[in-house]
Amino acid sequence: MTKEKQNVLVAGANGTTGRIVINLLVKSETYQPIAMVRKQDQKDYFEKNNVSTVLADLEGDLSYAVKNAHKVIFAAGSKGKNVLGVDQEGAKRLTDAAKDEGASKFVMLSAMGADDPSRNKDLQAYLEAKKNADDYLRASGLDYTIVRPGHLTNEEGTGKIQLKKRFENPGKISRADVAKTLVDVLEDGVMQNQFFEIIAGDTSIEKAVRTV
Repeated sequence: MTKEKQNVLVAGANGTTGRIVINLLVKSETYQPIAMVRKQDQKDYFEKNNVSTVLADLEGDLSYAVKNAHKVIFAAGSKGKNVLGVDQEGAKRLTDAAKDEGASKFVMLSAMGADDPSRNKDLQAYLEAKKNADDYLRASGLDYTIVRPGHLTNEEGTGKIQLKKRFENPGKISRADVAKTLVDVLEDGVMQNQFFEIIAGDTSIEKAVRTV
């Protein structure tokens, strides 16, 4: 008897990293994606590719978006245009909705340096929004994993990373390797209720997230 797949809602599914996450989930034997998007043409794109899709806005009602989701990945971002509305309050709103619907795990795509935004004056407002969203999730009572990558690149994924609670110096990492990390930590018990930073490295993602 085949085990029923878990539905994973992906907020920010139409973003560059989000699309990679969706593709990984489509190939997964454990999960199946629900793409959360804001626009009808984005919905049409995913449905044309046989991906379940829900139209929802992080600044609006999200209760129906998480109805059938066992787990949630927050991979959305405003690209600096609306850090309070999307990166902070949108993440909080989705956290609340996921908790209300009984989701078993919430994986947050955060940012390196979110533990101390004052260290980076250029990105301080953005990092403060991410920190507030992370802190809200940690206090929510939901099981979670918070992934804080370094500077994102569009290079090919290597399947390998370096993982620490906090790096002294910033580094880079491909979106592909970030996406794989987000999917790997969906598993119950893997980096459960943990937060960490990642950059490109030499340790396989599977091993890195399971070595605490």
